[in-house]
Amino acid sequence: MRTAISCLTIATCLAFSCSSPKSTGSKMDAKVDSLLSVMTLDEKLGQLNLPSAGDFTTGQAESSDIGKKIEKGLVGGLFNIKTVAKIKAAQKLAVEKSRLKIPLLFGMDVIHGYESVFPIPLGLSCSWDMKLIERSARIAAQEASADGINWTFSPMVDVSRDPRWGRVSEGNGEDPFLGSQIAKAMIKGYQGDDLSANNTIMSCVKHYALYGASEAGRDYNTTDMSRVRMYNEYFPPYKAAVDAGVESVMASFNEIDGIPATANKWLLTDVLRNQWGFKGFVVSDYTGISEMINHGIGDYQTVSAKALEAGTDMDMVSEGLLNTLGQSLKEGKITEQQINAACRRILVAKYKLGLFDDPYKYCDEQRAKTEVYTTANRAEARSTAAQSFVLLKNNNVLPIKRTGTIALVGPLADAKENMTGTWSVAARFSESISVLEGLTKATNGKAKVLYAKGANLDENATLENNSTLFGKSLHRDSRTAEQLRDEALRIARQSDVIVAAVGEAAEMSGEAASRTYIELPDTQRDLILAMMSTGKPVVLVLFTGRPLALKWEDENVPAILNVWFGGSEAGDAIADVLFGDVNPSGKLSMTFPQNVGQVPIYYAHKNTGRPLSGQWFQKFQSNYLDVSNEPLYPFGYGLSYTSFSYGDVKLSSPTMSSSDSITVSVDVTNKGSREGKEVVQLYVRDLVGFVTRPVKELKGFEKVLLKAGETKTVTFSIKVNDLSFYKYDLSYGAEPGKFKVFVGGNSRDVKEAEFELK
Repeated sequence: MRTAISCLTIATCLAFSCSSPKSTGSKMDAKVDSLLSVMTLDEKLGQLNLPSAGDFTTGQAESSDIGKKIEKGLVGGLFNIKTVAKIKAAQKLAVEKSRLKIPLLFGMDVIHGYESVFPIPLGLSCSWDMKLIERSARIAAQEASADGINWTFSPMVDVSRDPRWGRVSEGNGEDPFLGSQIAKAMIKGYQGDDLSANNTIMSCVKHYALYGASEAGRDYNTTDMSRVRMYNEYFPPYKAAVDAGVESVMASFNEIDGIPATANKWLLTDVLRNQWGFKGFVVSDYTGISEMINHGIGDYQTVSAKALEAGTDMDMVSEGLLNTLGQSLKEGKITEQQINAACRRILVAKYKLGLFDDPYKYCDEQRAKTEVYTTANRAEARSTAAQSFVLLKNNNVLPIKRTGTIALVGPLADAKENMTGTWSVAARFSESISVLEGLTKATNGKAKVLYAKGANLDENATLENNSTLFGKSLHRDSRTAEQLRDEALRIARQSDVIVAAVGEAAEMSGEAASRTYIELPDTQRDLILAMMSTGKPVVLVLFTGRPLALKWEDENVPAILNVWFGGSEAGDAIADVLFGDVNPSGKLSMTFPQNVGQVPIYYAHKNTGRPLSGQWFQKFQSNYLDVSNEPLYPFGYGLSYTSFSYGDVKLSSPTMSSSDSITVSVDVTNKGSREGKEVVQLYVRDLVGFVTRPVKELKGFEKVLLKAGETKTVTFSIKVNDLSFYKYDLSYGAEPGKFKVFVGGNSRDVKEAEFELK
């Protein structure tokens, strides 16, 4: 039912002051209460509606269907729209032509940078540098806010142990502790200390929850696990985001306990709000509400009501809340109180962003001209990329010299559109730095770079097309595979060293990019074989958005540098590392399997009752007939152009109580001739628990810079919270008993000590 409101009442409501960025909660509540008191049902439901703008063309906003809805107060926010001019035009409809003049939110997938693109999140996580990661999010927020955007659908913190799932590229790997630290760093970078400042943006943590555990590694698929596992292994990064003050949460596509997350009241209300104290709003994923019809829990009206009742506040694209909740309210299936609660949360977010005070605060054209894609931001992206690369193998081939002739081959060698990786929606593809461009600039006047493509991404043209969407073409060569290899062989024979840029295309990982075969395509491996036949040293520059099965490459190629997708400055960053201007320091945040049959594989696994004794097959023990249990490259692994040694692990005490802490120390020495950074990692194992505990759990890390020959003592403090876990009844705490502590440069190669919790 619509409510008749006098113009005087509306004017009084809208004139309510909210000008101070330090306004108290009471002022915010009063503002929101005053709005709610004069809003019609349709206007309340409009605040819950988040359609895609489809990126209006200039001048289109007012005449579009969405524009007409905005004027009627039927839209709460838009996404997929950029530039100040377009956003200002849409905002003008809301604040100058709608009845209550409530401003819009403007969201975008600012996932790993805006126009200055940083490495994909999986790559960023391999830096293990929280200050670096926070700065990347700060720069992304600076650029996005300068271009009119005030809300990002990031960070994605889904723990995943299955590299078949394409969206591992968007996350932080397999470990809940590392993922939690990154979640906090990203949110601090986006939201800063003052969300009302015009250079901060609202963060949205996703995908809540358990999306990274989808069955068979297939996107949008079912997830099912025990609650003990949820709380101990998959929930921590989401909770860390809530504790860090994230203002919005995105519900995941998958079901949990048989109920889709978007309509799961236990997940969205009992855990998120009641247990964790989340005060912000929940938004569905793209068409997440209407997709629940396919899940089989009801029709359009039913799933929309269930979503609201569960705690979903904003509907991305489906428009189910807008179109059906009025009828559900009449039928008594939902309450006006539930609608008001959802609407309130959206209005509070807009208040915190300062939009009621100045709805055009993000529409400064001068900022857009001077703060986006700046030289300084691109330099930061370049430096960050170089620190995310992981050196997987090096038989004294790297770094290469800036002399002689370098052969550069491979389908990713001159592929600037692919350098930014997946979910780089604001990137300037044509201005990204390719490997060819980076190497050519770095060797100018010092060495000769010869280039040949050598191979297409895959012999299957359809697969290549599906892996190069969204303007990221590899410009498929019409020549035969043999002709392409022959051209590469001609330049390789003239060269002193061969750099092969191979791997995945940018959209070969990411959303809807799951793979069952995670080795290099055969045509690329054939190219590598041909290069190896020349007898010249070969360096693989590996592009990937997931762990690949690289057993053959590890056994046959002398050097492998994993560069993920390094962002807009990738080519220059790759040259920096190849020539030794930057010493690689990245460490894997996700285990690399020997083959896909080992998947899922991760370091923090449980022991069975029949654990394998030794490295190879033993009958009636937990192992495979055809391959060892070991990964190809373990979690935390990464080489350097120098080498590091670890002394014995020292403990401040052999025992601790629940009110004490233990200091763990270890001497780390740079034994090489180059300065380098090492990620010192601390793991703990609870030897006996009421419920079984993993063989190792990451509980601390520190990235240290060591000069050649230098030794530093690295210390960690272990407190009772580091030893605590969720038990069968979901109570949380530590149990007295013996613990092992491990310190090393990766999860496999460690020194250990033992202590007891009294």
